[in-house]
Amino acid sequence: MTAQAGEPSDDAATRGPGAPPPDDRRPRSVYGVGEEPDIRFSLANERTALAWVRTGLGLVAGGVALTSFASFASMSGFVDVIAAVACLAGAGFAAYALLAWRRNERAMRRGEPLPAPTGLPVLVAGVLVLALLVAGYAVTEVWRT
Repeated sequence: MTAQAGEPSDDAATRGPGAPPPDDRRPRSVYGVGEEPDIRFSLANERTALAWVRTGLGLVAGGVALTSFASFASMSGFVDVIAAVACLAGAGFAAYALLAWRRNERAMRRGEPLPAPTGLPVLVAGVLVLALLVAGYAVTEVWRT
């Protein structure tokens, strides 16, 4: 016999009164470690991860816009290379968001100090390089015409 919505499952009957429900959250490598941190810190960690995902999405959108504009304006293939680099960087930052969230959440659950952020210097350096490449391209195009 299966439990209906709102009814306790068979697990609840075997755990006994007052026992906490089983923790079936995923990934187990994060939620199966240590103790529950303060919910505010956990939610702040999630907001930070989502901000990194938004940054990655912005880079992907910028790359798509750049390559679309380049095709309409008959620009050189160099612009497509810059667009591809922006899209790949966006994908990298989305992956970084997950890894950093996991690393920080595990540290909080274990009561350890948070690891040093590694993505910010990479993001700043990447934006500087992309900006310099686009500026250099713009200057050479102006001088060429």
